Amino acid sequence: MSRRLTVTLATASILALTLSGCTAAADKATDPAADAAASGSFPVTIEHAFGETTIDQQPTRVVAWGWGSADDAIALGVIPVAIPFQSYGGDENGVLPWIAEALEGEEMPVVLPDSQEPPYEDIAAAAPDVILAAYSGITEQEYDLLRKIAPVVAYPGDAWATPWRDLIEITGTALGKSDEASALLASIDTEIADQAAAHPEFAGKTIALSSDSTGSFYVYKKEDPRVDFTLDLGFVSAPAVDELATDEASFYYTLSYEQLDQLDSDLLVNFGSTQEESDAFLNASYAQAMPQVQAGTVASPVGAAFISSVSPPTGLSLSWGLDDYVALLAAAVK
Repeated sequence: MSRRLTVTLATASILALTLSGCTAAADKATDPAADAAASGSFPVTIEHAFGETTIDQQPTRVVAWGWGSADDAIALGVIPVAIPFQSYGGDENGVLPWIAEALEGEEMPVVLPDSQEPPYEDIAAAAPDVILAAYSGITEQEYDLLRKIAPVVAYPGDAWATPWRDLIEITGTALGKSDEASALLASIDTEIADQAAAHPEFAGKTIALSSDSTGSFYVYKKEDPRVDFTLDLGFVSAPAVDELATDEASFYYTLSYEQLDQLDSDLLVNFGSTQEESDAFLNASYAQAMPQVQAGTVASPVGAAFISSVSPPTGLSLSWGLDDYVALLAAAVK
């Protein structure tokens, strides 16, 4: 028996004991009326990659797993009882700065252990009545274990690929906050539109977004959330981004350093976790061959929290990082 299977069976045994005092929750058949349910009406049924999940009553104890679900729940007025530890962009306690600011004066949710696999016992101990994992990497096996604890809202398509606007809508539906989710999206769209109007110099400029890390150069495609909202500011995706793409199924691809001079655009946005990483890219010989580096039209977002706020953005983080992001773009365009 493989170690992975042994661990999984052990986890299932632990769950059987841990959950004996918890309310068992399983996915149920779709009620045709649920799809048309108004904000705050239950039951609701949400389709996802592993089938569909019915939530019978408005949740009061919410556990978030993955990325963005905790942010969006808080933005909609629901403070989760447990949230994931965020090692990239979070503080020493794994809490992202926009969550810390939004919950100032409130009791902080339990921060779950930092792990790739869901910490089942810790999640069960939070006694949730829904688990939000609509932007995560849970497997079907992990989903089956989690739904023994509470109804699980998984991602609608591929793992780690739910569009940020869809994530807000899914979270709103699961929490009975669809009207609030629509209002939040409208507010964010207005904020983005106001930034675009304030910067007419963005209109029609071609843009490419990238990062240079651990010996690989990553180019982000239009399907990537950070590209999606950046284009909403008035930019257009550089034709070279599509022409050089090597993987049609992914939201990014790697480009050899020998080809960087072919990634032509009016503006390059290159993300760097640290200033040293950003400087190393700009000073590298392969970067010096890029037309944007030669022209000085490179915007360099630096820092894990700043990068996390816009890639991908959430209902809380986009507003937190938008002004600084736009300021970098404007300086590079000029």
